[in-house]
Amino acid sequence: MTTTNTITASVTNYKATPRKMRLLADFVRGKNAKKALAELKFVNKRHAEGMAKVIASALANAKNNHNIDGNDLVISDIQVQEGVSPKRSRPASRGRAMVFRRRMSHIHVTLSAAQDTK
Repeated sequence: MTTTNTITASVTNYKATPRKMRLLADFVRGKNAKKALAELKFVNKRHAEGMAKVIASALANAKNNHNIDGNDLVISDIQVQEGVSPKRSRPASRGRAMVFRRRMSHIHVTLSAAQDTK
């Protein structure tokens, strides 16, 4: 076991708006990582699977990189930030084009041991 007490995982430019992903981040923040994965399976949100993949990646990092079993790990910090926003256009009335942005998210998850969060 290493002395590092935080495990991180992140995904960049995930194709979901940050506003929608922050709802899921608030849902799992402070919970046990394995219980959060189980609860995300039953959340009626389209991008819950993407959030579960990031948490599962953090658990895999804990096991493979730090030799830590994931049973006592807690999601101590989860941040969703705005990623790149490519501009697209759609037709509007009178021959015009309206510009809209396809928003993307950067998701950063930090796991730590349960006793460290108190």
